[in-house]
Amino acid sequence: MTRHIRGPEGELDRRRRNVDKRSFMLRSIRRYSPRSLSGCSGLAGLAFLPVLLMLVAAVSTSATAAAKKSNACGGKDLLAELHENDPGAVADVLAAASQVANEGAILWRVSRGGIADSYLFGTVHMTDERVTDLSKRVRTAIEGARVVALEVADVGPSALATAIQQSPTLLMFEDGRRLDLLISPEAFKTVKKQLEAARLPSAFAEHFKPWVISMVMAVTDCERQRISNGKPVVDMKIAEIARSKNIPVVGLETVEAQLAAAASVPMEEQVAMLRSSLTLAERAEDLRETILQLYLSRKIGAALPLQKLLAQRSGMDGVTFKGFKSLMVDGRNRTMRTRALPLIAEGNVFIAVGALHLVGEKGLVALLRNAGYQVDPIE
Repeated sequence: MTRHIRGPEGELDRRRRNVDKRSFMLRSIRRYSPRSLSGCSGLAGLAFLPVLLMLVAAVSTSATAAAKKSNACGGKDLLAELHENDPGAVADVLAAASQVANEGAILWRVSRGGIADSYLFGTVHMTDERVTDLSKRVRTAIEGARVVALEVADVGPSALATAIQQSPTLLMFEDGRRLDLLISPEAFKTVKKQLEAARLPSAFAEHFKPWVISMVMAVTDCERQRISNGKPVVDMKIAEIARSKNIPVVGLETVEAQLAAAASVPMEEQVAMLRSSLTLAERAEDLRETILQLYLSRKIGAALPLQKLLAQRSGMDGVTFKGFKSLMVDGRNRTMRTRALPLIAEGNVFIAVGALHLVGEKGLVALLRNAGYQVDPIE
């Protein structure tokens, strides 16, 4: 028994703190049972699976008094604001978007001779009625489907808690590294404030990996309150419709795979993206509205160029999002394609994933075409 407790006192203390922070996180997640997934702004809204944001929704209670009084979120369209001040910059963003393959639609028909048509739908992970009030075409496709495939089927707090318990190092440093040594003291103070606003354990702030904090900050106070009030994000709305019609709902990914993908983004880029998020913290509602407007106008390809521009305007010239795109978008696209193909081969499946997964030469539209299917824009 002494062999297990022998060693430097500092090492024992580190192990105790690791156990403490894991226990606190798991208790926090199990304490609440939210009625829906979380909604987020920025690239997260178009690419991150809502179950990753369950980390925020699962431990969030009431937001500000102002948010309680209003059922709708505010925010300005930053692209419109930029157009007034620097129309050339906006033109560059839109020009970059126009070069993105398969830009301009969120609902696609997937067809091949002898197989019933399937549908591919791009979502934005928000609760706003402008996106949760689905069009007649989308609802008809869902209600007539043989099976509905989402990014992840099991999105309950217990699934997330199990994933964290099995692989805590995906979310937290346990190797001696600390977040407060990777960013400035001023930035770390902002991190603690953001965690407190989301009802997450700020006492362990230095142990969270940068991507977790960026995810927390992607959920605005207003979205958090709407989630607390039972407002579903689009993905959950789709699942509710399917289950009301006794249509099976399956997942193309797992919770563990989602956490692993986020954690695999290079640490240097995680830190850079966090710094960028911190500089835009005061404009979170504006960023949410901006991404929402891009989605509504079907300018999905503008999301990444706009994020880069905003980062540069905030003094973060080094943020490229290359690791994010490679691991959180392109890599996951390949996984989704592989798992979707057997479903599509049987026909009549409705697939709903973050809209950023549809566009580009490595997006799902292109991947399904490469697999021999005809994929046509519908809406």
